Amino acid sequence: MKTGMTIAVLGATGMVGSRVITEASARGHQVLALSRTPASESPNVTPIAVDANDSYAVREALASNGAADAVVLTVRTVPVDQEFLVGTTRTVLDTAAQLGIRVLVVGGAGALRSPDDHELLVADNPAYVPAEFRTVAAAGIAQLRTCQGHAGGEWAYLSPPALLEPGARTGRYRRGSDTLLVGVDGRSWISAEDLAVAVVDELESPGSERLFTVVHRDVRPSA
Repeated sequence: MKTGMTIAVLGATGMVGSRVITEASARGHQVLALSRTPASESPNVTPIAVDANDSYAVREALASNGAADAVVLTVRTVPVDQEFLVGTTRTVLDTAAQLGIRVLVVGGAGALRSPDDHELLVADNPAYVPAEFRTVAAAGIAQLRTCQGHAGGEWAYLSPPALLEPGARTGRYRRGSDTLLVGVDGRSWISAEDLAVAVVDELESPGSERLFTVVHRDVRPSA
């Protein structure tokens, strides 16, 4: 397990990014919080103003603020902008490869296989992705393909379960690879707080999979 890392988080004020910063700083890691309007009172967090639309600024932020051990990409757009998402992902991958730092992309569930039909992507399964969210799912797949097509560097892509929302930090989750996970309660979900736990766990002790997913873990009372 690696401790005392410097972790850059792009998309620092978003639902996932803000919780990754909280989790990482609580474990004693130094965090570079990259966003348009960063702010933090934690001594372990350095806010850095960066517009993710500006590829030069992203490169400068990653290259000029100390040697980060890893960068976590948590950027999202509403409405979805696939061109921006792919372009930002490529910029981060290129820059990180040049600097020799690891990239962890927090993407979407659409790129996973359906649990009941492994030939069907979640993005194409209306049981998990209603028609109005298909463009979002397609952008996540394009982001993963960008990672897979990158010639150099070290990266991993974390697909959350079907539902990701703010909630409690339990520190418990179940990990899988390329297939959507469903809890024993029949739901495919996790809190953003526990997703952040999984992110920092992966940075501290990297797994072997390039693509992986997590889901909340139920704890049943003893008989």
